[in-house]
Amino acid sequence: MNHARHVPVRPDIRRPDSLAFATQAVHLGDDGDRDARAVAGLEAKLAALEGAEAGVVLASDIAALHAVFFTFLQPGDHIVAAEVTGEATRRLITELLGERLGVKASFVDASRVSDVVAALRPNTKLVHVETIGDPTLKVADVAAIAAVTHGNGALLSVESTLTPPPLYRPLADGADLIVHSLPQYIAGQGAGQGGAVLGDRALIDELRAQALLDIGGIISPFNAWLTTRGSVTLPLRLDRQLRSAQKVAEFLEADQRIALVSYPGLRSHPQHAIATRQFGKRGHGAVLAFALHADAAAHRRLVTALRVIAADPSRGHDASLISYFPPEDPRAEAWPLLFRRQGLLRLSVGLEDPQDIIRDLAAALDEAFDPALRALDQKDRL
Repeated sequence: MNHARHVPVRPDIRRPDSLAFATQAVHLGDDGDRDARAVAGLEAKLAALEGAEAGVVLASDIAALHAVFFTFLQPGDHIVAAEVTGEATRRLITELLGERLGVKASFVDASRVSDVVAALRPNTKLVHVETIGDPTLKVADVAAIAAVTHGNGALLSVESTLTPPPLYRPLADGADLIVHSLPQYIAGQGAGQGGAVLGDRALIDELRAQALLDIGGIISPFNAWLTTRGSVTLPLRLDRQLRSAQKVAEFLEADQRIALVSYPGLRSHPQHAIATRQFGKRGHGAVLAFALHADAAAHRRLVTALRVIAADPSRGHDASLISYFPPEDPRAEAWPLLFRRQGLLRLSVGLEDPQDIIRDLAAALDEAFDPALRALDQKDRL
């Protein structure tokens, strides 16, 4: 009879694969210094958290996207990109790549794999999508898109800022490169600047040679240190934000004054099933979009009436943030019909008590729909 005792793997910070995610977040990459080693340490830490062979950190999220596009695309190439994407990303593709270098681009609904397939060409070298599209919250099926992309001989890059690990690791579903904006969820406070690209070592080495050595887009050691320190609490922050976002989305969907709520955690979301499978029931992100049964003026009244949630164009911070995108936004043609008509409010749920967030929204909704209440509220503040 075999009486051998099972000995569990001993955790060791020198072996990241022996550690649970929360332990990795605390210990990896932080040598306590603010010198150049902080940059290398942060790269190693982010690679371990994403399950990547290697990573490179750059001066900003736009520098990271620039590095991907300009490293792996040449004049005459073709890129397929999600139509729901950041304005700066769209300009980078259309103006710099398109107008200056002659790279052709097709923008598609990345939530529809068939649209990606239809846009592929023999000279397509890169497909670029967001896991959850900002600001409409459409969800891309990364595994399905990776399969058709690789079948066409192209690379797949994924903007995963809204779905940081441990919520999701796109490399495990076939993505070649992952892009993060670091001040948001990774750092957590919106402080500093930085972007990261993670993936196979050969791809990262090529990108590093061009974007850092040739272009000089390296992050500052201090911003790398800020990001490293903030990343320690990523698992705790993200868990709270994911649970709170679900509660806030359910509250909004139940209010008859709300015309539409777009949040992958709601069954009404068109890609709810895909998101639940893809994110492994860990959560559905901490950003949601919604519109009122009202005009643009009422949407703006809601924003100005809020007392806890701050009006800010960013997302992923420790505080809850809201932005109003009006119908005349240049990206509105890719939005769902109700958002095109009303505009949309993007809410990034922070670390506050979820009931405080909900009560703040409830009071602001009352004021948005009754200007008389708004006038009384202004009087009370005086």
